[in-house]
Amino acid sequence: MYRRALRLFAILILLGLVAAGGGFAWGYAQFTQPGPGTFDHAVVLAEGSSLKEIAARLSNAGIIERPLIFRLGVRLGGWSRGLRAGEFSFPARTSMRGVVTILRRGETVVRRVTIPEGLSSAEVVALLRQTQGLNGEIITTPAEGTLLPETYHFSYGDGRVGLLTRMTQSMETVLAKLWSERAKNLPFASPEDALILASIVEKETSLGTERSRVAGVFINRLSRGMRLQSDPTVVYGLTGGASPLGRRLRRKDLEQATPYNTYRIPGLPPGPIANPGRAALRAVLHPTIGKDLYFVADGTGGHAFAATFAQHRRNVRQWRRIQAGQSK
Repeated sequence: MYRRALRLFAILILLGLVAAGGGFAWGYAQFTQPGPGTFDHAVVLAEGSSLKEIAARLSNAGIIERPLIFRLGVRLGGWSRGLRAGEFSFPARTSMRGVVTILRRGETVVRRVTIPEGLSSAEVVALLRQTQGLNGEIITTPAEGTLLPETYHFSYGDGRVGLLTRMTQSMETVLAKLWSERAKNLPFASPEDALILASIVEKETSLGTERSRVAGVFINRLSRGMRLQSDPTVVYGLTGGASPLGRRLRRKDLEQATPYNTYRIPGLPPGPIANPGRAALRAVLHPTIGKDLYFVADGTGGHAFAATFAQHRRNVRQWRRIQAGQSK
């Protein structure tokens, strides 16, 4: 009787071990087999999420099929504390084991925002406020000309203010480097003067082929004590960079007494009128110095340059004929 009971007990233990082993093998197969996702999917996991919350989020997104198996696998593997928060991209058919690897590596989705050259600081702030994935409010608009336009990468949840700080640091670095490599005999007392003129060049032309020539015109005028007479500076004096003017300049606009009206004030305006890019900064620090003192739009997206006022007047008349034809 005792032997029979002992044998039965041993059989039950063996069956339990076999069942447990089979269950483990089944669970391991579930944990490592391809997942149910049929396309790449990005999921945001909030900071401080519990393992249960993470499993539920992944299940709701269709990345894993059995949240309980996922939680058990993570705990048995000792990975609970190694799972990162953020936005992650999971390729189609990623297994639960693959999901854990992605979360432990912390390789979050890289987002990007492009700041076009020539935006005012107010316009940059407006763009960042509309950029999804960034966090936080911008209370103070950075000073004009202090933000370097280019493409910036960020992760979901990064702060807007932090991104503005990166833009400011990038501008300081680029301006310092280009200033140290500048051409000789330029009429700039400081890097800030170069920054001001670069912002004007940036607004005057978008053609890379003529930036240095436009810069050369303004430098020639500064060297001769002539007023810059730049329309974009007049616009900035009227709008403060808050928004585009939305119309053509009128004669009475050129007569407005603002610190930025370079038809009325000598030399450079008191500050930048936009955030210039690297090319515009390089153009004013390595200008094409010829005899040109004037330029006007030529109807093709570029400008007609002139060394004399008589030639400039002919170019202006040609531009007005083009404008008249466009308005018909």
